Amino acid sequence: MAAYPNIFTPIKLNQLTLPNRIYSTAHAEVYADAGGMPGDRYIRYYEEKAKGGLGMAICGGSSPVSIDVPQGSWKPVNLTTDRVIEPMARLADTVHRHGMKIMIQATHMGRRSAYAGDPWPHLVSPSGVREPVHRGNAKEIEIEEIKRIIGDFAKAAKRVQTSGFDGIEISAAHQQLIDQFWSPRTNMRSDEWGGSLENRMRFGLEVLQAVRAAVGRDFCVGIRMCADEFHDDGLDHETLKDIAQAMSETGLIDFISVIGSGADTHNSLANCMPPMALPPEPFVHLAAGIKSVVKVPVLHAQGIRDVSQAERILANGLVDLVGMTRAHIADPHIMNKVREGREDQIRQCVGANYCIDRMYSGSDTLCVQNAATSREATMPHVISPTNGPMRRIVVVGGGPAGLEAARVSRSRGHDVVLFERNETVGGQINLAAKAPQREQMAGIVRWFDLETKRLGIDRRLGTEANAEMILAEKPDIVVLATGGRSHVHQVEAWGASEGLSVSSWDILAEKVQPAENVLVYDGISTHAGFGTADFLASRGSTVEIVTPDVKVGDDVGGTTFPIFYRRMYAQGIIPTPNFWLDRVYAEGNKKIAVLRNEYTDELEERAVDQVVIENGITPNTELYWSLKEMSINRGQIDINALYSNEAQPVLNEQTDGNRFVLFRVGDCVSMHNIHAAIYDSLRLCKDF
Repeated sequence: MAAYPNIFTPIKLNQLTLPNRIYSTAHAEVYADAGGMPGDRYIRYYEEKAKGGLGMAICGGSSPVSIDVPQGSWKPVNLTTDRVIEPMARLADTVHRHGMKIMIQATHMGRRSAYAGDPWPHLVSPSGVREPVHRGNAKEIEIEEIKRIIGDFAKAAKRVQTSGFDGIEISAAHQQLIDQFWSPRTNMRSDEWGGSLENRMRFGLEVLQAVRAAVGRDFCVGIRMCADEFHDDGLDHETLKDIAQAMSETGLIDFISVIGSGADTHNSLANCMPPMALPPEPFVHLAAGIKSVVKVPVLHAQGIRDVSQAERILANGLVDLVGMTRAHIADPHIMNKVREGREDQIRQCVGANYCIDRMYSGSDTLCVQNAATSREATMPHVISPTNGPMRRIVVVGGGPAGLEAARVSRSRGHDVVLFERNETVGGQINLAAKAPQREQMAGIVRWFDLETKRLGIDRRLGTEANAEMILAEKPDIVVLATGGRSHVHQVEAWGASEGLSVSSWDILAEKVQPAENVLVYDGISTHAGFGTADFLASRGSTVEIVTPDVKVGDDVGGTTFPIFYRRMYAQGIIPTPNFWLDRVYAEGNKKIAVLRNEYTDELEERAVDQVVIENGITPNTELYWSLKEMSINRGQIDINALYSNEAQPVLNEQTDGNRFVLFRVGDCVSMHNIHAAIYDSLRLCKDF
């Protein structure tokens, strides 16, 4: 704590005293039960942060106050009904037991939604301007509707107060209804709700007046706002400073939470939850600008993933509280680890944005590297020692699946040997980190590397294990995490074996040097294909990236593909979607790539110097087949037990050094992503 005096300095917001200056911001968890009720999963997720020492969390990103806001794929907490009071009270009581304060974000989305979902409303906005990200077609809001929604904010705030929550944050960020009124980009009205800045601010001020009247002077009320929309026709920093100052001087609010960037286009949305491609804390200067003109504490969170960053920002007086939201998705116990001098054990967020990209595809928020997050009912964040027999466990493969298997098994108290054929651990993550602006992926490996060393695992790097070596260890359990290899030989016509094409792995590992004119064929449309194209272009190659999907990087995610596209256009990479690679043949010193259109079957040819293929992986299964018949369970996982989060029944069998149990995890079963590989190992090995 002595190293972080500013972080551990208490602060008061209205009647609330927070024990430290780190908090978790409102975000769409996508965990709420039917009807928008915070259920067991939701409560456990926030309880884990409370257990971990967090001072305050603001939950329920974009929780609607009015029934004409579709519930949408982000499953928000439903603040439109009194039914929410009881489950919110359970959430508040739960986190309060651990000393954490909790608030919720309330909003009306306006045009920032899609009408095609219950209750199929006609969306409203100040001037009926369409929102491109959510395809939000809206009507021009009428004065009667304005008054109704102001009343809805007040009713929602009263529900929040009644539930025992500690405060409420009103959202005027991410281009929701309040800042739709503020912005000349979306407000072209000529009545008292539009035109001058004073008129455009009227709706937001009346919302705050109604909320304060409903909850009284002693209940904490804040506002979240943007500090620069980054649109020529939108709100700039100086105008937003004027708005913040005016809001502060009303005496209606107790804090202002500040973000940088609007969120109404795909490109600007990527700024709001800065991925690893953006520099650290990219918008803290904007928050500091707001702080310079207001009388209330300023909160800020964007791209702050390390406590040292947070301490420096606080020490310099740039803001009053620092949000580390994705950091706490990666490791909800950050504050306890800092307090106890265990900073080197913090699983640091790398900014992969797997969490937020899943949300934008309508899936629940998960962490790329922590499979326990949001699975607190079944998956442990802290591995407890076994009450059963001590076992000798051999893990083969030092990628994410193998590292997690070794870490969890050793944390259970077992004797663990880890074989890895390369001199370093990390597996395919080491390749992923080679792509430009993806270097921070290596942080996942760094944590596993430190943890497996700290736990005293017998790591045998640079050693390719075979069946004889494994059996010589007299194992009770063998976990194979041997991964896969680049799947360029799937189509014989691509000519990989004849040197007509090379794999993305060859390029990223720098086994093959980039050529001058390159065609990248991406059959998977995840990060790997585009990362390879970017790697080549960064080294001077002229690159065309071809995919059969509807767009390049189609499976990447809403906050990541815009970053890729910025790179693509800046580097002059040519995108060619909707084409299959049929075959590759040689013509003189050129490679001829024959492309087939998905929709017309017409063929096109490209004469290039190099064809690079990203086609996923094929599992490494040789070691599995050599051990399968010798194992007690013939290598089989009882999926009923696995999917029920129960111990494998075969673990009850007697093992004696000659009889062993065999399991496979990760890509050596079939191609999965990093999160899935880690989850494979956690849910299997937690019961060893």
